[in-house]
Amino acid sequence: MSEELLDSVKSKYGAVAESTLSNNNAGVQAVAEAFGYTAEELTSIPAEANMGLSCGNPTATAHLRPGEVVVDLGSGGGLDVFLAARMVGPTGRAIGIDMTTAMIERARANAQSGGYTNVDFYQSTIDKIPLPNASVDCVISNCVLNLAPDKPAVFREIARVLKPGGRVAVSDIALKHDLPEAVAQSMAAYVGCIAGAIKMDDYKNGLLSAGFEHVEIVDSGADLNAYAKVENQAGCCSPAMDTTNPLQVVEGACCTPALVEPSLHDDLTTLLSQHDVNAAAASVKVYAIKPHVGDSKACCGPNCCA
Repeated sequence: MSEELLDSVKSKYGAVAESTLSNNNAGVQAVAEAFGYTAEELTSIPAEANMGLSCGNPTATAHLRPGEVVVDLGSGGGLDVFLAARMVGPTGRAIGIDMTTAMIERARANAQSGGYTNVDFYQSTIDKIPLPNASVDCVISNCVLNLAPDKPAVFREIARVLKPGGRVAVSDIALKHDLPEAVAQSMAAYVGCIAGAIKMDDYKNGLLSAGFEHVEIVDSGADLNAYAKVENQAGCCSPAMDTTNPLQVVEGACCTPALVEPSLHDDLTTLLSQHDVNAAAASVKVYAIKPHVGDSKACCGPNCCA
């Protein structure tokens, strides 16, 4: 990844982490529900864990069991980590990996406020997971693998940390066919999880090459235009107030329009208004299993791993 691209990803996601976006914003909750979360799930975890960045709900298909160790790649504010923590229980562990400092700080604050004792968060890129070999039962991720410039390296790392028989349950963006050139070359489209996506067949072949079996890539049918629901809720700070007169707005507040850089959600809304991304891209459910040595009979997918 070029330094410019890396800096752009960190900057945009760092700004989201530092914003006031949360499940308390109607648009943020609407995005999560559009991609498969229930209202009950979203209200069972800290509101600040959801910032409207999902493209699916991997915990719904991961078939997590009490006592398991689950790792979330690109864990953001901890949404899926906290849902997973409840599923694996006090004898299990839910671990989040994220490269953005502000996201890690937000997730740890959420863990503390929520009283979670079986979660950990580590700052790292996902092509260098800071965990031992064969130490994880399940790897989940939510709309993050598309951002990785070296996806084969990420697939190899997932295989490395998984125990034999361990499974992958990922929600991601993948391509049905080539993107329009204007989208494929757009920095905003890359940071917004579209331009970095690969074709479904390439995704499947990449996992197979990394040693996985029973790989499935399933189009969820979700509408990617759901991201526009967060429009005008980018989390900008409130106008500064004169404490001696609570009805008086002080000039020069931090949200002065001329000084505000478009947010990640602003960029996505603009992109969605200019292009029909559903024509080429899709929210997908990804399933795969790391086989036991000499055993290829295991199953992982929407109707197994139970």
